[in-house]
Amino acid sequence: MLRSVAVVLIDGVAPFEFGVVCEVFGIDRTEDGVPPFEFRVCGERPGEPLRTNVGVQLIPELGLDALKDADLIAVPAARLREHYPPAVLQALREAHANGATLLSVCSGAFLLGEAGLLDDRPCTVHWHHAAAFTERFPRAEVDPNVLYVDDGDIVTSAGTAAGIDACLHIVRRELGTGPATAIARRMVVPPQREGGQRQFIEMPVPTNAAMSLQPVLDQMLESLDVEHTVADLARRARLSERTFARRFVAETGTTPVRWLTAQRVLHARKLLEETSLAVEEIARRSGFSTAALLRHHFYKDVGVSPNAYRRTFSNSTPTSA
Repeated sequence: MLRSVAVVLIDGVAPFEFGVVCEVFGIDRTEDGVPPFEFRVCGERPGEPLRTNVGVQLIPELGLDALKDADLIAVPAARLREHYPPAVLQALREAHANGATLLSVCSGAFLLGEAGLLDDRPCTVHWHHAAAFTERFPRAEVDPNVLYVDDGDIVTSAGTAAGIDACLHIVRRELGTGPATAIARRMVVPPQREGGQRQFIEMPVPTNAAMSLQPVLDQMLESLDVEHTVADLARRARLSERTFARRFVAETGTTPVRWLTAQRVLHARKLLEETSLAVEEIARRSGFSTAALLRHHFYKDVGVSPNAYRRTFSNSTPTSA
């Protein structure tokens, strides 16, 4: 269970990326049904101001000893440098060895790499830093194209928005879709973007509303239990299939099939948490033709079976297995 979250700051920290972690984990949202987090802001020298990369200062309240028993330790972006504070690197190693999950936002991955924690592990970093990161940490298995990588006890993310995605992903992974959706709603951001989506989207904001595929996306969300072919979707968008597929990837960062499957799994998670419907019925309502197909995609995306997920997060008693 995710109860305590610590953020470690170093000189040159990026306040926006630090703010992302604060927004997700540092604000009391119990009135929205989100369990409270014990939130700790840590530094090598507590009480001493640290410069940021934008000309203001931040003062960590706690020292590195506060990392020792934290459930999650977040490392926000900071100015790149040749050497990182040895005490901070050692504290990260020790906390990880003690069972903490580590999260990096953008160039925060360089601290994890310098600590030797990304050797022979899949990870990501902002595309702008990918070449430098790969050269500096050749043993890290870097994918510079994705939003975030969940490797269990280490989660790495790309730029600022991807950091939001990774934080919400961790909340969803540990606490379920309800708290993650509640936080996303308060932040006015999408409740879920899959980690495998592209970092660089060619056309993130259409030049005018008429060009956007959002109406088609909304229709898909409203009818997840209906079969949607690319041909049907292209017809609704009044585009050729080829143009629609290209525009879909450009606007969402993924393909229609992958996007729709991810939304169906997300809906199944919500039904597993909030209803007592049998898995077969949840499969039907989520747009999967059979319970077996739901189990396949659910395990692939979530890492556990629907029944195991329900046992952890459900507020209801299922009518059948």
